[in-house]
Amino acid sequence: MLLLATVAFGVPLGLSLSARIHDEVQTQAHDQAALVAATAGDLLGSTQRAQLAALAEAASTSLNGRVLIVNAAGHVLVDSAGPAEVGSSYASRPELRRALAGTPNQIERYSRTLHQEILATAVPVVHDGQTVGAVRVTQSIDSVNSAVIRVEIELILIGLIVLLIGLLGGSVLASQISRPLRRLEQVARRVAQGELSARAVVEGSLEQRSLAHSFNEMADRIGRLLSAQKDFVADASHQLRTPLTGLRLRLEEARASVEDDHASARELDRAVAEVDRLSETVSELLLLSRAGERSLAGTSVDLGDVVAVAAQRWTAEAAERKIAVKVEAEDVPGSVWIAREDIDRALDALIENALHYSPAGTMVTLAAGPARIEVRDRGRGITSDERELVFDRFRRGSAGRAGPSGHGLGLPIARELARAWGGDVLLEPRPGSGTCAVLDLTGVDRDPASAESDRRRFASA
Repeated sequence: MLLLATVAFGVPLGLSLSARIHDEVQTQAHDQAALVAATAGDLLGSTQRAQLAALAEAASTSLNGRVLIVNAAGHVLVDSAGPAEVGSSYASRPELRRALAGTPNQIERYSRTLHQEILATAVPVVHDGQTVGAVRVTQSIDSVNSAVIRVEIELILIGLIVLLIGLLGGSVLASQISRPLRRLEQVARRVAQGELSARAVVEGSLEQRSLAHSFNEMADRIGRLLSAQKDFVADASHQLRTPLTGLRLRLEEARASVEDDHASARELDRAVAEVDRLSETVSELLLLSRAGERSLAGTSVDLGDVVAVAAQRWTAEAAERKIAVKVEAEDVPGSVWIAREDIDRALDALIENALHYSPAGTMVTLAAGPARIEVRDRGRGITSDERELVFDRFRRGSAGRAGPSGHGLGLPIARELARAWGGDVLLEPRPGSGTCAVLDLTGVDRDPASAESDRRRFASA
């Protein structure tokens, strides 16, 4: 914008100054020639040639041109360029011919003797009302143009200096304006990463200070809302667990008293199972509400070990369902920097979900790769429309609604735990039938020691 303003202002100014300088050169030549002509009227006599020559020389120096004084017949009396042309006839020169006729004139023409364009200014010398001679001043057009070009260059330099000063000033001003915004952006990133105590420094212009105030008020409100939500979930979970525990104890006592009544015992067993499921739902909700806090410290976790231990942990329950759990060896899994409790809990949710929907006699396969764990089953699978919907809380797919009961919180919990560390959980169809649940950890920070080892290996390659 500043460049456009400088060009828009400088180009017309340069053209105007060029035209003005050209006019001034012509005016100065005419005025000097008229001054010499006025003085030379009394010096045309042969006894005063020295004074006439001095007058021509002074005018020549002032105009940086050639000054020629001729008599009424057009013969040269004085030539500032030297005595070589004295006595020669210049009556044929068009500017002198007009001047000797009593008409001052100024023309640009090509000189055959100098082989260049010249500016010729001729003024008649008048004495006692009669034209007794003429004064001619010739200047090279190139020298006139050089003067114009010199002024244009100076103007360009001034424009560049102004532009440079403007850019420097604009850079300083932009830095002062953007600095508070960059700091506010950094604080916003910290808040987005879970540091709810971060606050913006109130600085800068009136609008920036107002923005910082509004941001801090928003952060305060978000902090209060999240704190209130966490407190509510914790209180609700605590308040629900106590009566649920008491209800379970009463059901167990009732179950013990009706052992001979098989129908009643069966109904009480179902009631105890429902109480356990309700208690598990409360625990899942509490875990889900705290999933984004990342209160656990990260540590170096070997993904191959995570899969192996998880397979051992679920083998017994899978066997009760007549389902096999297999660990499939792939590429070297490597390690990531994450809380072991979080990755175990997320993987457990995926394995439990796979066992929940896998028919008896099938196999659930666990596979660990670089920054990736897969849980593959041979259940009914999931449609493309439901791949994201099942991550909503309490939302179950068509296979879940048609199959065994569940609370619809396993997948949301797994995704929340993974995203808290920069990862994600995805569902992909398997060829034939079944679903592949992917614990994608590519966005999770790598183990610092492993990353440094890779860096050294790459540097030495």
